[in-house]
Formats: sequence, structure tokens, C-alpha cells
Amino acid sequence: PPDRESRPPVETQRPRRKIRSYVLREGRLTRGQARALREHWKDYGIDFSPSTLDLDACFGRRAPRVLDIGCGMGETTLDLAGRHPENDYLAVEVHRPGVGRLVREAAEAGLRNLRVICHDAVEVIRFQIPDRSLDQVYILFPDPWPKKKHHKRRLVTGSFLERLAPKMKTHARLYLATDWPDMAEYMLETCDAFPGLVNLAGRGNYSPRPVWRPLTKFESRGRQRRHQVYDLIYCLTG
Repeated sequence: PPDRESRPPVETQRPRRKIRSYVLREGRLTRGQARALREHWKDYGIDFSPSTLDLDACFGRRAPRVLDIGCGMGETTLDLAGRHPENDYLAVEVHRPGVGRLVREAAEAGLRNLRVICHDAVEVIRFQIPDRSLDQVYILFPDPWPKKKHHKRRLVTGSFLERLAPKMKTHARLYLATDWPDMAEYMLETCDAFPGLVNLAGRGNYSPRPVWRPLTKFESRGRQRRHQVYDLIYCLTG
């Protein structure tokens, strides 16, 4: 198992939630991932704590801020941070191998506009994200929890949006995507019903795939299996 020094010190003493939107499936860190966490966490990692972050201090500047919730192995975050140095990207992911890969590749690319928190996104939003600080939020391919008895674990709920919306600036964008039809319908109904969120494709409609969104390995595999991908884009009006 990886030694303690390779663990980002972010999962201890966290506030408890009864129902989480994920199951922590700890995979083994590669040597490169473990080394990246030891050597570069101070540059890219933000420890979880129940206190509001000063994002200007975290990034060393003031810039448009993008929150990537559940970034997985970091493909989208890395691609966009590299192509858009004018933006700051804050990735949130609970699985350490993905965080390790993200930190390793960010360091190799010399990115300075990317930070990561290895913790539950709901708690990060509740405790750490300042009000009216986010210009964009990505929730791309969240766990669909397909069984009906597990729907309560789905991330995008009315109560989740109640916590997220105050963290977004007026006219900020919320981007969602899934390749699970039932999940797409669920997110569409939930977001369409939330006050202040405007569906930019029109109520009840899915959006065209954004041309800027990178094609990840996960989405490529879905295409090979003939999975349809559903995109949703919302604007916060108040």
C-alpha cells in the first residue's frame, strides 16, 4: 500500500453526511502518482477544512473561476487549464489515484491555474467555496446510480442546487453531461424546476455538445458502445 506521505492530508476529521453521492473505491496509487502527491501537493493541493477559502490567495491572482466537480482522472480539467490560462480551475475529486494523476500531469505541464481538493464535493461547496465566486461549474458524467433504491445518492438534487447556486455569480454557467438516459431526464427535470436556473436550450430540451468540451476516454468508450451523450447548459439569473 502507498505510504502515508503519499496521501494528500484531506480526508481526516471531515464533517459527516448520512448519504453520499459516491462510494470510495480506493485503487492503488502508481509510483508516479504517489511521488507527485509527495512532491507537488503543496503546489496544487488544497486541504479540506470547514472554513471559507480565499481563492485569490490560493491561485495568486484574481481571474474567472471554474469548479470541476468529480473530475475523475483529470482529463477535462488538464486540457482546459492548458488551453485557457486566463481561467483558474478548481477540481474536486474523492479518488486519490485520479488526484495523483491530475497533480502529476499538472506539474509536468507546468500549469499554474489549477488546484485540486480531494474531498466530498458537497462538503467542499458547503464549507470552502465563497459566495458568488464561480463563473462556471462542470458536473460531467456523475455517477448515475441507476437502481431506483439508490436514486437518493444522486448528486444533482434540489438541495444540492440550493447549496451550489449561492456560490455562483449571476449569469454563471452550469454544464452537465451524462450518457445514461434516465440520469439525463432526472437532471433535466431537477435543474429546469430550480428557481433562477435558465435552460439555455429551452425548458425541457438538451443542449448541443459544447465544442470546447474535451472528448475523454470515458466518453470515447461510450461512443463505441453507441451510448448517446446528453448535455445540459444552464445560466444562473439570480
